[in-house]
Amino acid sequence: MPLLSAEAASAAGILPASHWAAQALPEQETDDDTESVVSSTASLTSTIFEYRTHHGRTYNGEVGNALAWEPNDQRHTEAMDLAHHTYTVTLGGKLFLAPLDKKKVQKVVDIGTGTGIWAIDFADEFPNAEVIGTDVSPIQPSWVPPNVKFELDDCNAEWTWPDNTFDFIHIRFLVGVVEDWYKLFRQAYRTCKPGGYVESFTAEFQFHSDDGSVKPDSALGQWGKVFSEGGKKFGRTFDVYQDDLQRKGMEAAGFTNIEFKDIIVPIGVWHPDKQAAEVGLWFKMTLEMDMEGYLFYVFNTLMGWTPEETKNFAAQARKEWNDPNIHGYGMARVAWGRKPEEAE
Repeated sequence: MPLLSAEAASAAGILPASHWAAQALPEQETDDDTESVVSSTASLTSTIFEYRTHHGRTYNGEVGNALAWEPNDQRHTEAMDLAHHTYTVTLGGKLFLAPLDKKKVQKVVDIGTGTGIWAIDFADEFPNAEVIGTDVSPIQPSWVPPNVKFELDDCNAEWTWPDNTFDFIHIRFLVGVVEDWYKLFRQAYRTCKPGGYVESFTAEFQFHSDDGSVKPDSALGQWGKVFSEGGKKFGRTFDVYQDDLQRKGMEAAGFTNIEFKDIIVPIGVWHPDKQAAEVGLWFKMTLEMDMEGYLFYVFNTLMGWTPEETKNFAAQARKEWNDPNIHGYGMARVAWGRKPEEAE
């Protein structure tokens, strides 16, 4: 996979990686609250556990052509569990926003389940529903509610479930994972029961500010640009929110009654609204829990940065979002749609 040329990086507004080599900053302590987060199948061939290794971190093994950009080691699975709490706080304590009828929901799938914590929580809330969680890494716990099971599967491959299988298809934070969002929603439409719902929750990787405090040449200003270019090299876009792929994909697949909710996601606790500030605190803690895990594959493996450059960039980003005078935020979107009752 060729590295991004200096000319292409400059055209995309990305500062050279060497810029961050001179920005050596002391690492900041992670909030003590994050230390309390606890991390947590089918029969597997040995190749599943032959994980890829990049810069000392492990990533998914052989599951089709899957290439996850997030690690699957213990440090990152703990960050994933914290991220689940963060996403739940972002939704006001809810696991989903689609108008599900608890009496009618019988079968549910969580695509890209990660540690499986959403599937487990949903199964507890819907004890009469069968819940399946799929992922390319077998990192889910063994002790789960009786109505939960996990399967190894790459969401980019052809889905093998029969038509009209699921009452609810949940797709959360698959930025940088999906090769073709239109295909993803076509497969969701085929396997969704008539009258069932699909829901997608994602967030942009760009940071903005309404007062100009996020500068284009700052770490926060550069963050989204690097991920955007990395996604282009990877063939799995990080610009899902910017390109409106949730709504467009659902519409093209045939879903109707499509609704969405946009949510401001501050980074840090600067926002004057108490609820928004709480969301910002949890997002900051989630990123700080494993900054290397979130950055290394894209910045180092895809973009060719050195570990030192990435660590210095991360330290500068921490400094900026802990500065009360820098008012950075991104946007999250939850979108849901319904398969028509008359669909065959």
